[in-house]
Amino acid sequence: MSTDPHKSSVGGLPENNDVSFETRDISISSVLWSLFYLAVTVVVSLAICVFFFKLATNYAASHDTPRPIVRQQMSAEDEKRMTMPEGPLLQGVPISPTEPQQEHRDKVAADNAENERYGWVDEKAGVARISVKDAMKIIAEKGLPNFPAPPAEKKK
Repeated sequence: MSTDPHKSSVGGLPENNDVSFETRDISISSVLWSLFYLAVTVVVSLAICVFFFKLATNYAASHDTPRPIVRQQMSAEDEKRMTMPEGPLLQGVPISPTEPQQEHRDKVAADNAENERYGWVDEKAGVARISVKDAMKIIAEKGLPNFPAPPAEKKK
């Protein structure tokens, strides 16, 4: 940046012998024509994309295997029932009439209650059900029992 003082002309604008500028730096008509050409280019590009999309869709449809005859004779309701099972499909899916989060909380509570339940599985064989916490304590104290390995099958 120069620290030299500038000469001032009549309008108070600085004068410089090496630099000149126009009073009107931009042409409005050139900007409008540029925007017009841009709009035409976008519309032509869109038309080309739509043409290729339809061409590719028709090509894929012509090379696709037809549906089985059994499916062609089905009503739309039967076909929907075959493709989608009855709801709720997963916990938290909006098909269910109840609140999805409440269903999840109920499921977790039921699972935890089942894990904490005591009872006989087979009283004659002496197999009982104990809580998961107690089972973990017993395994931590005594370790896992040693079971004999199953015999290996001979390969033919």
